[in-house]
Amino acid sequence: MNGPDVVCLGESMVVLRPGPTGAGRRLADVPSFDRGIGGAESNVACVLAGRGHPTRWISRVGADAFGTHLVAAVAAHGVDTTYVQRDPVRPTGVYFRTAGERPTTSGTIPDPSYGEAAYYRAGSAASAMSPALIPRAAAHAGRILHLTGITAALSADCLALLRELVVRAPGSGPLLSFDVNYRAALWRHTAPEDPRVLAELARACDIVFVGEDEAEAAWGIDGGPDAIRAALPEPAVLVVKQGAAGATAYTRDARDARDAVVSVPAPAVDVVAPVGAGDAFAAGFLSATLRGLPLPARLRYGHLMAAAALTVPGDLGEPPPPALADTLAGLDPAAWGRLRLGPGWTGRLPAQAVEPCTEDPRT
Repeated sequence: MNGPDVVCLGESMVVLRPGPTGAGRRLADVPSFDRGIGGAESNVACVLAGRGHPTRWISRVGADAFGTHLVAAVAAHGVDTTYVQRDPVRPTGVYFRTAGERPTTSGTIPDPSYGEAAYYRAGSAASAMSPALIPRAAAHAGRILHLTGITAALSADCLALLRELVVRAPGSGPLLSFDVNYRAALWRHTAPEDPRVLAELARACDIVFVGEDEAEAAWGIDGGPDAIRAALPEPAVLVVKQGAAGATAYTRDARDARDAVVSVPAPAVDVVAPVGAGDAFAAGFLSATLRGLPLPARLRYGHLMAAAALTVPGDLGEPPPPALADTLAGLDPAAWGRLRLGPGWTGRLPAQAVEPCTEDPRT
């Protein structure tokens, strides 16, 4: 591999989710678990690799069986794991979860259908990532460096690493992609600073992803996408995710420094589990960015990759084949609005899809 299109840096963990007999139960009542992998940045790397992009994942895992499994599982998706370090002392992180989405607020959510997650990552190998341990040249080797706010919450050393990596000379280095990925429990228990530091990191990056719910929970911004853009005017591209409603993207017009604003609705999805959808959305958007596609198409590919994650029980869904993704991304607005995607959709053309319009549909 000559060099990656995208480098993703951050912690991945072994994920234990309820087996067939534990569906719908509280974690306390689940009798057995199925093993998988999960981590925002490695999820993005795996989806991008599935889309045909040379991709590198940088992290640290324990010199334990879980670490061995993680590295092998990510590498099996076609991701370069050369720069994943093995820590002889600290363990690989583990977490248990139910099928529902994790809350963005820090209160206790008693309804297991909403989502429970129990993390065992304090003192993990990844939490020891630091500027001294992670080679800057390896992180800046791609066309895009993708980071998330989860890493910033793991430790003071991890936050220092992100701050070091987002500093570049003007016009040099990769495009910096940052997913806010606010996790209330992390910021409550382990984060070295207030979550407002996420805004500081976002302002230093070129492409930023943030959910409306995250912006309100982390920063108290509740005025919708325009209010979020007002708070984060610096990124060249800001994508505000609006859940099932869709997403709105802002990008500056180089000619007059004003924003172009594009909103694209999400297709209807029969959700199996919502975990991993935001990571898949970012991967779809970045893939379309690397292909030089216009903003509406980038949002559509983001929605399609998110739908692939939403319709499987694990954190990672199989991306649709390129021809299928291109066909669906090229539907005219009416046909796009009729889409409904359910389990198994990535293996066939959905019944609601019609032939794309004769004009270039991705402009």
